[in-house]
Amino acid sequence: MYLELQKRLGAHLRAVLKERYDLELESIPLEIPPDLKFGELSTPTAFELARKLRKAPKIIAQEIVSALGTLEGFAGFEVAGAGYINARLDRAAGVRIVAATGTGPLASSGIHSLVEHTSINPNKAAHIGHLRNAILGDTFVRLLRAAGKSTCRITSTTPASRSLT
Repeated sequence: MYLELQKRLGAHLRAVLKERYDLELESIPLEIPPDLKFGELSTPTAFELARKLRKAPKIIAQEIVSALGTLEGFAGFEVAGAGYINARLDRAAGVRIVAATGTGPLASSGIHSLVEHTSINPNKAAHIGHLRNAILGDTFVRLLRAAGKSTCRITSTTPASRSLT
């Protein structure tokens, strides 16, 4: 779904650039911003166009954002810094799409998975590291089984004492 939204944004940006500036770019650079407060996707396209259009990148970014309007799957667009265009995903729409398509376990692919992880040794004091490893191992097993994979779990407190489930 995320890649589909990236492609949709890239195609929409290409259409806006063609309509507004009569420019055709082969690729639109889309990046993941360093912090979520900047949105989920970002593009420095305005910086690349600054020399061709002989305008400041921030002005170009503002023109592009005003021309973008609304796009399905996106909550909005904003100009950041000296000319980045940040895009925020419509998370509610994303949840609805995932919930609508997630109708149960997937068909088995015939691949067998083996997950080995440690369990807590009852002869020693438990600490957060033991719990973390047990939770992670169990989570991986559950995710693989939910994805329809044939999964075998091996838990052990020491290499010599293994139990197979």
